Amino acid sequence: MFTYLRNSFRRKIARRYTKEYPSLIHQYQLEKDGLIDFAEWDNPLATRLDLKQEMVDFFRKFIKEGDLVIDIGANVGDTTVPMGLAAGKSGLALGFDPNPYVFKILKENAALNPSKVNIHALPFAISVQEEEFYFISSEASFVNGGISSTKESRHGKFVYPHKIKGIPLMAFLEANYGDWLPKLSFIKVDTEGYDKEILKSISDLIAKYKPVIVAESFEHNRAEEKMELFETIARHGYDIFYFEEFDSTAKVVPIPNKEDITKWRININIYAVPR
Repeated sequence: MFTYLRNSFRRKIARRYTKEYPSLIHQYQLEKDGLIDFAEWDNPLATRLDLKQEMVDFFRKFIKEGDLVIDIGANVGDTTVPMGLAAGKSGLALGFDPNPYVFKILKENAALNPSKVNIHALPFAISVQEEEFYFISSEASFVNGGISSTKESRHGKFVYPHKIKGIPLMAFLEANYGDWLPKLSFIKVDTEGYDKEILKSISDLIAKYKPVIVAESFEHNRAEEKMELFETIARHGYDIFYFEEFDSTAKVVPIPNKEDITKWRININIYAVPR
């Protein structure tokens, strides 16, 4: 009972008061990949990672050693790290997240396991052109949130005091990772309901390199927005699938038509593979 009350109080504080929370290093023993260190964010509102071999194996269905992979909306790195393990030390995983609080943990995770992964943490939002935004959250401890050109946003009332930078992804990659671009195989997007807009902004990258795409169909988006997400991907010549979770044994269901994506009234993960 005491533990429950203590945790409940900590969550209440985290929702109302802004403060820094440290990281805690956890270790996971995986059957194939061995001992993996992961920095968990000790924010009481943050979801804890339960890293399993099946999660890494999910990404290995699409990513091979030496590939370039990109995680947009990486948070603390809960998918960036297993993506990086799939790409291996000879590959490169880029984790983008503009949230200044979670970025500190993402950067820490990028530096762990140097003999097994090659991860670069990047503190940018992805935008159509280079510009600056406010980062806004519904929680004072900034567990989640999103970018906005003004301080008024549906994301909440807590505004980070300094603006963050948005970059056009294709131009950024050409300028900084040009030698890696031919190895691009996989892009994951998770941006609190803005996945469709992100995918539109990187349509040039998708058209040229045809990476496998993972995105989220956000539960609060209208049916028209969900169908537009489907069309934004499908127009590049992709087959699209619902998958239950990041697990190699998870249920997978084909989504043949845009109307079918509206059957789910909850957040769902989708992946898309070029034909």
